[in-house]
Amino acid sequence: MSDDGERAISIIGFIGSVFSPWYRWSGRRNPANHCCLNVVTYGRGGRWTMTDRGQEALGLSRDRLQIGPSAMVWDGDRLVIEIEEISTPHAQRLTGTVTVIPAALTEVELPLTDDGGHVWRPFAPKADIVVELNRPGWTWRGHGYFDANFGIRALEADFDYWTWGRFPLRDGAACFYDATRRDGTELSVAVGFAEDGSIRPIEQPPKARLKRPGWMVRRETRADAGYSPRQVKAMLDAPFYNRSAVMTKINGEETVGVHEALDLNRFRGPWLMPMLAVRVPRRRGWPGWL
Repeated sequence: MSDDGERAISIIGFIGSVFSPWYRWSGRRNPANHCCLNVVTYGRGGRWTMTDRGQEALGLSRDRLQIGPSAMVWDGDRLVIEIEEISTPHAQRLTGTVTVIPAALTEVELPLTDDGGHVWRPFAPKADIVVELNRPGWTWRGHGYFDANFGIRALEADFDYWTWGRFPLRDGAACFYDATRRDGTELSVAVGFAEDGSIRPIEQPPKARLKRPGWMVRRETRADAGYSPRQVKAMLDAPFYNRSAVMTKINGEETVGVHEALDLNRFRGPWLMPMLAVRVPRRRGWPGWL
């Protein structure tokens, strides 16, 4: 998010693009054949890119994840994301770099299922970011984070619903992960991070409802008792997924962070895949047209 709160960006590198209809239709047999760099900018002139690419577009080394013409590169103490994509539906080039400079790196790994089939890794719960893109007004500085999810099964095979939130604090950050698994069990985790990336105890506030967005996805987050959290910036609103900036209060401190809600019962429905195919074009090879 930008320091003035007017703009935001989300970037996800996929090997096995979990929300791609092409990956599902393929039977999910070859994750490398469905790689993607999803870049979404929020605010005036915001754009969406999510191109599903074949395995010829994937390159892996110790410090570099290459996905077609774009890449994520670890450079010393920072992550540099090189973006060269085409937006949908505007068909405009989105190019430039985003640099993520972590305050610290963590060793934290959280299994989301009892067998470890899904794992969350918050590599950098707090970071500075520098955005330099070719769109008007899209050169700015702000704060962000860097995390990853890994899984050996489809998300909808193991989960019905989850919410996630990351909220910066004066002396660190707090993350909340709540999920309902397919077997009826619940995941409820609160993790506090100090500035140096170390874990610290944090009291988990009670759940609090958020107003439903346009696609009516159920949303809830964590907030101090008696406090009503609210959306302060709309980001992504889809039939099964919502991302927004939310203001809440955590252990007496009011803060604005990124919140996500994912309804995997909706995502499980076959009716959704043709809709997603419109927003997620498929390009088998690269080089060639972006």
